[in-house]
Amino acid sequence: MTIVDASRQAAGKKLLFLPHAIRQMSRPERMITPQEVERVVMTGELVEDYPQDSRGHSCLLLGRGDGDRAIHVVCSPKEDYLAVITAYLPDTTQWSPDYRRRR
Repeated sequence: MTIVDASRQAAGKKLLFLPHAIRQMSRPERMITPQEVERVVMTGELVEDYPQDSRGHSCLLLGRGDGDRAIHVVCSPKEDYLAVITAYLPDTTQWSPDYRRRR
């Protein structure tokens, strides 16, 4: 099973938003909803895979939120839930125009 498949399966059970994710999602210039995060997880594409992450195998997903805005979600599948580590709007100064590669 791929990390994306594992993430989607875990998200089907429950999403757990870690404190860092909540802080990042609620910044006034971002305001990313839990529904947008869920959409990214369920329909987005893998950008980076982090098999050696200290929080457990995790990945960076790219998807589209409300208004077709690009959203990155870093998440880690667990047995009973998907841990959402962070979610943010990728910055074009740090990412390629398609938000798939770091500059």
